[in-house]
Amino acid sequence: MKIFVPLDSAAKALGADEVADALAREAKARGLDIQIIRNGTRGMVWLEPLVEIDTPQGRIGYGNVTVDQVADLLDGRLNSLGRVEDIDWFARQTRLTFARCGVIDPLDLDDYAANGGLVGLRRALGMTGPQIVQEVTDSGLRGRGGAGFPTGIKWKTVAEAEAPQKYIVCNADEGDSGTFADRMIIEGDPFSLIEGMAIAGLGVSATRGYVYLRSEYPDAIAILTQAVLIARQRGLLGPDVLGSGRAFDMEVRTGAGAYVCGEETSLLNSLEGKRGTVRAKPPLPALQGFLGQPTVVNNVISLATVPVIFEKGAQHYADFGLGRSRGTVTLQIAGNVKRGGLFETAFGMTLGEVVNDIGGGTASGRPVKAVQVGGPLGAYMPVSKFDTPMGYEEFDRQGGLIGHAGLVVFDDSADMLRMARFAMEFCAVESCGKCTPCRIGAVRGVETIDRIAQGDAAAIPLLTDLCETMKDGSLCALGGFTPFPVMSALTHFPDDFATLQEAAE
Repeated sequence: MKIFVPLDSAAKALGADEVADALAREAKARGLDIQIIRNGTRGMVWLEPLVEIDTPQGRIGYGNVTVDQVADLLDGRLNSLGRVEDIDWFARQTRLTFARCGVIDPLDLDDYAANGGLVGLRRALGMTGPQIVQEVTDSGLRGRGGAGFPTGIKWKTVAEAEAPQKYIVCNADEGDSGTFADRMIIEGDPFSLIEGMAIAGLGVSATRGYVYLRSEYPDAIAILTQAVLIARQRGLLGPDVLGSGRAFDMEVRTGAGAYVCGEETSLLNSLEGKRGTVRAKPPLPALQGFLGQPTVVNNVISLATVPVIFEKGAQHYADFGLGRSRGTVTLQIAGNVKRGGLFETAFGMTLGEVVNDIGGGTASGRPVKAVQVGGPLGAYMPVSKFDTPMGYEEFDRQGGLIGHAGLVVFDDSADMLRMARFAMEFCAVESCGKCTPCRIGAVRGVETIDRIAQGDAAAIPLLTDLCETMKDGSLCALGGFTPFPVMSALTHFPDDFATLQEAAE
């Protein structure tokens, strides 16, 4: 009997390790022949620990399993959720990037290959660099780290650059609040990232790669480090990738916890051993990146999606989505919500559907007040904007951004003035200090919002002017995007900015 117990950090935080240990003890005491497989998560965090038993009918799931329920589980007395693939929340997804996550043992390369892995790399090995780049371009894949920049254009720029050495750098410094897709795919399907980086290397003639992984993810670091060793031992990495005579190797580097290192040029400085400060652009990293050489810098989800494109074909991937937002988006639903987790679907689902239908509304049972989309620098979207489709341009037209597709839900008890203050305070704390609008502007922003809270209505226009300065003058998105949450809170929730004097009157 095969029993699957997730090793994902979220599942472990909810007791998955203890459940796995209890299953092993109980099976030994009963003399049962069972195999406990530690898989990644299916993304339904609201059901973790989600234990699955392999049966002739498929994998049967048991949600929120505790140590006390292990005996009942083995006796068949515990109510099941039925086949995991039939659970409505899961069945409604379009799983491309996360197709294997939660299905396989993340460190079993044979299991990975048996579920479609390496098909894309083998196909890419039969293509020229320009053909590989064109395939990515035709798929419509855009950056999943925040900016939504077309991946094919970035690869083409690096591919056409003349240099003795080129690099692939994976940005795994997932620092946005309410985001966990990078961590989930690394912990649950690390070979997809390795395969994607190898394909990228073949496409742009880069022979070296680095994954810049945040130190706050110890499980992801351990799993990816082990996966790289296995890949190298099995010939997936090294001087002769899968016997092709073409070289690509990579290593994992750990960050030190600076939020600004999620910005690509700051990340590159840190990767080089320098202080993590933002570089002025131009030159672009695609031309002068890591160690001054042409460098592809892509997010984890972008690179982990590449194998799917080469396995299924560019057109298959491009057939999903909305407008210029092609393929799928990995929605990370968090905050005050009943059903939190990772939901992969084609671009186009409305924000209201995601929050109310998929997420189930608030966990508190109170009305939804706002949803922050895109991390701590994302706009607060009111209920009146819930008909906005999940798409880059569609969100931009509404004054928002999708970013890394993290959604944090707030009910009607949230004080939006305090949330705006938090955005400015966050920027002040995390600023690298390179540019004045961010370094000084965020500090003045906190002070200005405090003045508003204390009854100074004249400070509201000052806050607006300050946000314009930060938006137009900051070197990177940290200072440039901080006005999004501040101004959206002020615009959509003006009552929360009513001064004490106005309230008294």
